[in-house]
Amino acid sequence: MPVSVLLVEDDKVIRRSVALALERYGYGVTTAEDGLTGLELFREGRYDLLLLDVMLPGLDGIGLCRRIRETSTDPVLMMSARGDALDVVSGLEAGADDYVVKPVDTSVLVARIRSLLRRTTFRPDPAPDPPPDTAPDGPAPLVFGDLSIDTGGLEVFRAGRPVALAPTELRLLLEFAAHPGIVLERQTLLRNVWDYGWDGDSRVVDLCVQRLRKKIGAERIETVRGFGYKLRR
Repeated sequence: MPVSVLLVEDDKVIRRSVALALERYGYGVTTAEDGLTGLELFREGRYDLLLLDVMLPGLDGIGLCRRIRETSTDPVLMMSARGDALDVVSGLEAGADDYVVKPVDTSVLVARIRSLLRRTTFRPDPAPDPPPDTAPDGPAPLVFGDLSIDTGGLEVFRAGRPVALAPTELRLLLEFAAHPGIVLERQTLLRNVWDYGWDGDSRVVDLCVQRLRKKIGAERIETVRGFGYKLRR
């Protein structure tokens, strides 16, 4: 089955050109011209990725992203015509996983989509076979204070209660958990979590860290000014 994309874009020319370009790469594309129609299509169907313009009539892309995040952790890629800092920050705060600035080259857009899909459908490396005298119960949870991370089942608990994380948030937390107490620079996180082989926008990291802090506790991830972040043991 082809990867299904819901594209919500009000500009007819851009909507058609992006849809045709993605279809040439083998994606299945469903389109909407406004936010309310996009929300209705999202609720009626199942999509592997949502591509949302920021400026939409009726319900804008920021509001649409927030509505989607109420019930779904599906990957969301925002499109901004200006790359304005407020647009970018607002989109990421609303729960978007990444953003691109229009006009965007098709090859760049497809690369960003592939990168986003890779990191939101990842699976941890298979664990080695246990010794004969060890019960095959899977890896022990990683525990940091009241935070427990089941790396096998990809579940997170805080004070015994499940924590719902979007795929990028989970991948970010697993990266921190793999290096507890070690400062991770933003560019390292962009490379390992966002799969960027180039210097991406560090605001993506900062906003995702903020969202993660709200869910696992602000004190759990420490900012090391001028360097990056670290997970407190």
